[in-house]
Formats: sequence, C-alpha cells, structure tokens
Amino acid sequence: MLSNTGNFLLFINIFLSSLIIYNSYKCLKTKNNIIFKNIYQISLVQSTLVLICFFTLIAAFIVSDFSLITVYQNSHSLKPLFYKISGTWGNHEGSLLLWVIILTIFSFLFLITNKNHSKHYRLYTLIIQNFLILGFLFFIIFNSNPFSSINPIPKEGLGLNPILQDPALAIHPPLLYIGFVGSSIYFSAAMASMISNYSGRFFAQSIKSWVLISWTFQTLGILVGSIWAYYELGWGGFWFWDPVENASLLPWFAMTALLHSLLVLEKRNSLYFWTIILCLLTFTLSVTGTFLVRSGILNSVHTFANDPTRGLYILIFLSLMILASIYFLFIKYKPSNDQINSNSKETFILINNWFMMFYLITVLLGTLYPIFTDALSDNKISVGPPFYNSVIIPIVVVFLLFMAIGPQTKWIKNKFTNLKYLLIMFSGALIINFAIAYFFRSLSLISNLIIISSIFLIISSFFDSFRKPRINLPRIISHLSFGFLIFFIGLNHNFSVEKDFNLKLGETKKIDNYNFYLQDLKLNQYSNYKAVVGKLQISNLATNEIRTLKPEIRIYNNPETLTYEASIQTNFFRDYYLTMSNIDRSEYYNIKFQEKPLMIWIWISVITLSFGGFLSLFRNAKNN
Repeated sequence: MLSNTGNFLLFINIFLSSLIIYNSYKCLKTKNNIIFKNIYQISLVQSTLVLICFFTLIAAFIVSDFSLITVYQNSHSLKPLFYKISGTWGNHEGSLLLWVIILTIFSFLFLITNKNHSKHYRLYTLIIQNFLILGFLFFIIFNSNPFSSINPIPKEGLGLNPILQDPALAIHPPLLYIGFVGSSIYFSAAMASMISNYSGRFFAQSIKSWVLISWTFQTLGILVGSIWAYYELGWGGFWFWDPVENASLLPWFAMTALLHSLLVLEKRNSLYFWTIILCLLTFTLSVTGTFLVRSGILNSVHTFANDPTRGLYILIFLSLMILASIYFLFIKYKPSNDQINSNSKETFILINNWFMMFYLITVLLGTLYPIFTDALSDNKISVGPPFYNSVIIPIVVVFLLFMAIGPQTKWIKNKFTNLKYLLIMFSGALIINFAIAYFFRSLSLISNLIIISSIFLIISSFFDSFRKPRINLPRIISHLSFGFLIFFIGLNHNFSVEKDFNLKLGETKKIDNYNFYLQDLKLNQYSNYKAVVGKLQISNLATNEIRTLKPEIRIYNNPETLTYEASIQTNFFRDYYLTMSNIDRSEYYNIKFQEKPLMIWIWISVITLSFGGFLSLFRNAKNN
C-alpha cells in the first residue's frame, strides 16, 4: 500500500514539474508582466504532494514496513522511534527524496517572494529549477527508488548502522541538505539572469536571502557533523580532513565568497559575471560532493553508497549542468568596465574572494588527488592533515589581516580610514600574544602568528561597533566569531596533549606528568548491544588532579557492528578525551588520551557565526 502510494506520488510530481515548465514557457510568450495564476497553484500542489510523499516514507519506517527495500535495509522493529524517523533520510534513497523536497519548496518560495522582480527572470528561474527537479526525480524512480518493494516480505529488518544512531546524525543531514540544495535556487536564478538579461542590483537583491539561508544552514550542518565525528568516531579533534567532510566544506567556501561579492554587486553594480560564476560554482560543488559520496570512489566512514551506477548518473547530470553553465557564460559574457580603486572596500572584498578560491582549490585538489592517483597508477594514497595544515594555515594568517583591515575602508574612495587605530589595535594584538607566549611557554612561530592575526581581527571588529553611527551588527558578530574561532583553534592546536599507549587491567603507566591506571573492566548488556566499559584513572602529577574516564567498546546486534565510544569530560577550559580499543589475542588495550584546550569555545564560535548569518537574513528581509 505505502509502496504504491509513494510511487504514484513520485510520478505525479514528474507530471507536475513538466506542467510547470510548459505553462511557464507559455507565459513567457505573453506580453503582460503577470504570471499565470495556475503556475502558482501547480507549484503549491507540487510542494504539497512531495511533502506527502516524504511523510509516506516516514510512515513506512515508523510502522516497520519491511516490504520496502529501503526500510528493510535501514531499520529494525526494535529501533527507537526517533531513529526510525531519522532513518528516513539516513540512507541513500531517503536522502535523495529529501533533496527533491528542498528543490521543490525552494522553487515555490522563490516564485512567491520575488513578485517585484521581472516576470521573465522569475519564470526562467522556475523552468530551470524544475528541470533540476525532473533530473533528480528520474534518478530516484529508476535508480534509487525508496518505494521499491521486496518479495517475500522479511520478518525483520537489517537495522541502521549503529554509528548513525545518534541525535547529532539525525539533524546533521537535513541541515546540510538545506545548504547543499538551497544553492540550486541561485544556480537557477543565475542562469535565468543571463538568459533574460536581468543583471545588477536587482539580481543581487533577489538571491541574497537565499544565499544567506544556504550558507547559515551549511555552517550549522558542518558544525553538527564535526561534533558528531568528534565524540563518535574517536578522531579527537574538530576537523580531520576526511573526504566527506571536505565535500561539505567546498560549497561553503564558494558560498562565503558569493555572499561578499553580492555586497559589491548590490552596492556598486560591479562584479556581475564573477557573482554569476560563484552561483554556478556553488551548486556544481554541491552536486560534485553528492557524486563523490554516492559513487563509492571515496573511502570514508560515512559515505552513503558504494554503487558506481548511481555515481555514473550523477556524473552525467553534473556534466550536463556544467556544460550548460559554460555555454551560457560564453555567449553572454561581456568584459567588465568596472573601475575599482586599490584601497576601496570593493578591492578588499575581491581579495576575500581570492582567498576563498585558494582554500577551495587546495581542498579540492587534496580530495581528488588520491582518486586520480589510484585510477592512473593503482597506488592508494591518502592526503591528510599535514598537507592541508602546511598549505592553508600560513595563508590564514594573511587572510585574517585583510579581514581586519577591509571593513575600515570606504566604498569607491581610494584611501584607508582610521589608520592610526589599526596600528594601535595591531600593537595590542602583539602585546596580548607575547603575554600568552610568556605565560604558557608557546614557542611555535605559526601558532603565534595565527593568534596575533586572530586577536587583531577580534579587536578590529569589536571597536568597529563603537566608531560608526550605524553599525552592521551581523557583520560584526560574524567577523568577531570567525576571529574567536581561529583564535581558539590556534590555542587548541598549540596546547593539546596526546598520549597513545597500551595498558592491561590493573596496570599503571607513567607518561610525562600523567599516571594512567586501568582500574576496572565491566561487561554491560543493553537491549540492542553489549559493552565492555573501562574505568581509567588519570592523575596529573603537576596539578594533583585525578579524573576517572569510562570509554566503551560496543558490540551491536542489528547489524552486528563493533564501535569504540569515547569518554569525554568537558569544562569551559579543556576537554579530557579518552578512547579504548581491544588488541586481538592480547590482554592489553590500546588507550588514546587527549587533553584538548577550549574545545567548547570552538563549537560556540561556529554557533555565533551562524547566528550572524541569521541576523543578516532577517535584516535583509526587513530591508526588502
């Protein structure tokens, strides 16, 4: 029953998307500036039915309808209700259906919220967006159908991967998809702008809110995923440069560059084609990330699929999208006559964009290089933190300096303002860093440079709020948050303690200023897993602090999976992080202990950074 309902709704949505395209094309031929009423009505019905389709799949997971292959492969009757629901999008098929929902709803909302803009521009946006919807609908129906049935019907499901049964992983995908898929609407709008010759300030105004929505949710999605990986995967850090992590970071760089270029386009009517390129690039990178994750060519703990046929479809779709984008850029491109003074705000925004492109290219090359090496030479290599840190971190120092100086410049005018204040603030940053270096014995040159530049940005952003009669609160919060983020990352990197050793029950081991004592091991039985719980006593000989951490080795039943659960003690100053893993045919256990300063402040900084995005969104909505 649910299978038939879901398939019927999918086919109906194909029909409705085709109908929207047809009616929009007809409306383009009319001379008046009014969009047919039936286009609004069909778009509303389309959005409603695609939601009902998704709720149908949720219902199948809730009632454990194992006649659906997706439910059978990703659920179990004993699974808690919360994870049954989140399992709807915690798999390949369900996640793509969620993609279609976001594509469809954003299409409808763009249509009804941009009524002051050109009819042709809005209709072309709607047409292109619905071609994207059709592309994903055909992919779902013929390659990744969540309503495909199985016969005979199994009595029980295989269950969901235990590491995905987590509150953070329940909300991480939807947040990330709003960021990923949200970029589709300004991809469509950019194409429509070129086709309809709708350029300049009005184009910038029409997409600014949508860029802010996708950027903010992308930031939050990356944050939640990072926190999950921190405590669930045993990585012990805020970022590991995992390929799937990188796939989510690439569009974020493009979105950030786009947000800043929109300021120039809206204020000065400059950088139009550069803004168009960033719109196209952002969604292209989103689809590229989808291809990498679902093709099976990336090795990661949280890839969705290992099916080359699925990846091939997305690759073809991606290629057609890129070719269409290049074609319209080629026929519509006109050399810019923009006059940008060297010390103006426009220049510094453009420099910001160059930095973002540098980060993007670096991460993209680092992610793709192992793939090409494997394909060409059959040698499997990995590109890890040492590469990214050595290339990106030095550039971050310069980037932060430009971030601090940029807001002090004026539009158009070829001069700096408040140069004296900038020198005073930079001197203050140097003094604070020397104090940190002296008291904490920090001798790392690169860490000190990062701390200096981040403090400079913090001070500059803070005093920026007092020197101007009309402050830009979203920008100040965002820049302050980013400065604090890099500052805490620098301190975290500089003062982290990591110990890796083997220990058996009842044994004590002294390493530097720490004593480690494996006091106890317990076997606990739970409804869907059993756990070996260790009890480790950690004594800091320098401070006489004694802490007890209890890491776990879990063995899940459905499906049978072994996981290592970190034990974490958090306070405002540092995290104490410990994992335990068994060594085959040995009474010893591998212990990894980390002392991570200021971890909680790294998470808080990203939250406030996202808050700055929300404030900017509300401000933009109010102004328009």
